[in-house]
Amino acid sequence: MGQAPSSPAEPSVRDHTSLFLRSPPEFLDCESIGFEDGDHDFTADLPDDCLAHIFQFLSAGDRKRSSLVCKRWLFVDGQNRHRLSLDAKAEILPFLPCMFDRFDSVTKLALRCDRRSFSLSDEALVMISVRCSNLTRVKLRGCREITDLGMDSFARNCKNLRKLSCGSCNFGAKGLNAMLEHCKVLEELSVKRIRGIHELAEPIKLSLSSSLRSICLKELVNGQVFESLVATRTTLKKLRIFRCLGNWDRVLEMNGDGNSSLTEIHLERLQVSDVGLSAISKCSNLETLHIVKTPECSDLGLASVVERCKLLRKLHIDGWRTNRIGDGGLMAVAKHCLNLQELVLIGVNATHTSLSAIASNCKKLERLALCGSGMIGDTEIGCIAEKCVALRKFCIKGCLISDVGIKALALGCPKLVKLKVKKCKLVTSEVREWLRERSILVVSMDGDETNDTGMMDGGDQGVLETVVEDPPPVADGSGGVEVAGGSRLGLAMLKTKLGLLAGRNLVASTFRRWSQGEATSSI
Repeated sequence: MGQAPSSPAEPSVRDHTSLFLRSPPEFLDCESIGFEDGDHDFTADLPDDCLAHIFQFLSAGDRKRSSLVCKRWLFVDGQNRHRLSLDAKAEILPFLPCMFDRFDSVTKLALRCDRRSFSLSDEALVMISVRCSNLTRVKLRGCREITDLGMDSFARNCKNLRKLSCGSCNFGAKGLNAMLEHCKVLEELSVKRIRGIHELAEPIKLSLSSSLRSICLKELVNGQVFESLVATRTTLKKLRIFRCLGNWDRVLEMNGDGNSSLTEIHLERLQVSDVGLSAISKCSNLETLHIVKTPECSDLGLASVVERCKLLRKLHIDGWRTNRIGDGGLMAVAKHCLNLQELVLIGVNATHTSLSAIASNCKKLERLALCGSGMIGDTEIGCIAEKCVALRKFCIKGCLISDVGIKALALGCPKLVKLKVKKCKLVTSEVREWLRERSILVVSMDGDETNDTGMMDGGDQGVLETVVEDPPPVADGSGGVEVAGGSRLGLAMLKTKLGLLAGRNLVASTFRRWSQGEATSSI
């Protein structure tokens, strides 16, 4: 009586210490349990929930690589993932139910199939759409067995889709119309090499309640069926058209009434003339314009754009050395584009007169690239160094500059932080060491062991080399365009097509990488 009830004693510090001082358990010897070959999968005995918990500690790249080890790892890892990329061969059809039992929260799906295999069919696509009704992003590549009927059923089940990208597929206009009809919140549409869009295809129609903001068309035979989408005036912000056949002047005229909401237009290897550029000039909200390898465009069309588009901030011109865009158009740029921040000139013979005007008037110019011009030398670079006080990033390739011009640029631009010099034969290795003494300047030159790390994507370097070294078309007496050597322009475009289909413009990729870096850190 009177005694306190007994309770278990608290473990002392010494007891805790003894736990760590105990000898560790001996590891199992594979040979002692009969696994001499070392090919036993020890994860096979782990429950799925335990294995899924382990995958949570891996990075996204490690998880993706781990999913290639075996199908079970792929299924288990999918329990906590919102992204799924599948090799969409027909033989995986029996595994889809089990797979999407694990991938029950997928919102981003990519189905890819190589050209030598049979892809998933409509049945598989419908099955996926039923189990993953919350999909917001879908990418289809090489799914040639999917038809318009499959796309229609898919659209009815996945009405929350916001981004659709399809390439090398066989469905056509009916399937795309079904997507636009049922997916009211679709914002981005990318179409590349869709075989069902041919000369007899029905027009692509857009509902009045659509929220489409971006269209990208690549390598289409009859891309003009998207005319009604291009003419969308209320929501469309970005229009990109690459290597599509036919005349595009009339399509661009559909959007040129002054009420367009377009802010970015990218035209590459198209049959577009000054008529199309004149239509673009009526897009008063335009901020970004890329004119790449459109030999029918001239100074007159460029001048009409810059005179009316007062908000233009980014201008990329690849003149393909046709001499149709030169000082005349660039002088108009200097006069009207006072808010210009980024300028890329490839294959354009700009002289001291136009470059001096741009450097003097475009006080906000931060990013400048000059490539493949025989008219740009130390004098022009000295002018840029003297007047471009806001310049932060500069890229020059294949021009007649020397060490004198590079030093003038480094000393004259107070805000310059990144400099890229390639294939300028008069620039020596001595100036490289001189530049690197300036610790605040990131330099990329020929022969660097860093392989342009942090400056631009290495995979795109060959593209720019092709741009600079292509045989230049020249105007013939009949008003057409010929390639030096006697062949027509169409033949030149065909010869260079293989080298350019898979790539993007190097300088464009460079500036995108730079702009991403600026968003995360300031120099």
